[in-house]
Amino acid sequence: MAKDKAKGQQMWGGRFAAQPSDIMQSINASIDVDRRMVREDIAGSRAHADMLAEQGIITEADNQAIQTGLDQIVAEVQDGTFPYRVELEDIHMNVEARLKELIGEPAGRLHTARSRNDQVVTDFRLWTRGALTEAKRAIAGLQGALVKQAGAHADAVMPGFTHLQTAQPVTMGHHMLAYVEMLERDSSRLGDCAQRLNESPLGAAALAGTGFTIDRDMTAEALGFDRPMANSLDAVSARDFALEALAALSIAATHLSRLAEEIVLWSSAQFAFARLSDEWSTGSSIMPQKRNPDAAELIRAKASLIAGQYISLQGAVKALPLAYAKDLQDDKVLTFGAFDTFGLCVQAMTGMMQTITFNRETMRAAAAKGFSTATDLADYLVREMKMPFRDAHHVTGSLVVLAEKQGCDLPELSLSDMQSVEARLTNDVFSVLTVEASALSRQSYGGTSPIRVTEQVAQWTQRLGLESQS
Repeated sequence: MAKDKAKGQQMWGGRFAAQPSDIMQSINASIDVDRRMVREDIAGSRAHADMLAEQGIITEADNQAIQTGLDQIVAEVQDGTFPYRVELEDIHMNVEARLKELIGEPAGRLHTARSRNDQVVTDFRLWTRGALTEAKRAIAGLQGALVKQAGAHADAVMPGFTHLQTAQPVTMGHHMLAYVEMLERDSSRLGDCAQRLNESPLGAAALAGTGFTIDRDMTAEALGFDRPMANSLDAVSARDFALEALAALSIAATHLSRLAEEIVLWSSAQFAFARLSDEWSTGSSIMPQKRNPDAAELIRAKASLIAGQYISLQGAVKALPLAYAKDLQDDKVLTFGAFDTFGLCVQAMTGMMQTITFNRETMRAAAAKGFSTATDLADYLVREMKMPFRDAHHVTGSLVVLAEKQGCDLPELSLSDMQSVEARLTNDVFSVLTVEASALSRQSYGGTSPIRVTEQVAQWTQRLGLESQS
């Protein structure tokens, strides 16, 4: 162990006469977390070495040796033989130490004109950029599942709720598309974050830049960044890109949680609107009849976990003076965890929405309860009798009271009952009191009418590159 520690200390140990304690080594090491950035670390080192050679800071022979050694490390990573060592603290020192074992002295020239401070945040930005792309791809998959359900249920009437009380009839297709719109904003926020983070910190060194004549534009371009960051202090200390990513994930997870809550309600015996497939249901250890929507419930809980990871990262960053502090080491465990959790939740929700089935008859019956077409009656009075809406609202409210007293719904009142409140009413009024007529009438842009839903499904089908449902 002492020999291994000595190897680790070769990276920065000239100032120290003794080895760190085992506890210090344990709290200081991050290799179990940041080893996930090994490919990003190697990519950054390749670009940095090429630039150093181009600028004449190292020889082309040294660069070729470095590139060959990095090739071998990539192969070891791919076949699972790369020797990750805790005593080397992090992925950056692990890669550099292994490179030295493979190629000797040229490896020691790779760290010229850079610090672990700019190196780690370069890797972290590269990793987060890739994770944002994957999250957007996963969201698009869920949107596709929702659009297909919307197309299949464009005319399926269900109760629309406010305050979880029956409000007006809507279509299930319209309901599904509401989440497609939410998820599109989520995807947009993730894309905005990826665009803002796409500046390269590499070359900022520890905090002040470097005295070597480096070409930061070259390394930025090689790594797919739009430009180098303009301030070296900001470059090594900024973690707002990770905060923004986690904030966007938290909002997206909240949308997943809202849909999960509806699945829990819809699949209950009290609602019976939907049935989850066996793949996404669990049973009870004691009650044989149970079909529990555990996947949806777990998504509800994990939305809070992602929000907590965002708050934890914000707490770690909020009181740090410029530039780098070791507190920032924990930025990755929080960010990796949030992306992992979000990815799992999106996959689970996609699976549920691909296989969920809806009970049209039950939804239709529920939509017809609770005086859900009262607003349609008020609109009818305004449209056909030129009644001011407030007066129409009052008349309709009086008819609702009458129906409540008789223990029926509005369509079940007799014409004479209705005329006792508003004498001008005719049998024509009943044409607007079915839930189908109510939903069909809502043809304003963005409305619940099957006509508008079908149009939106066609647009989203094209936008997401789905197979046409026609």
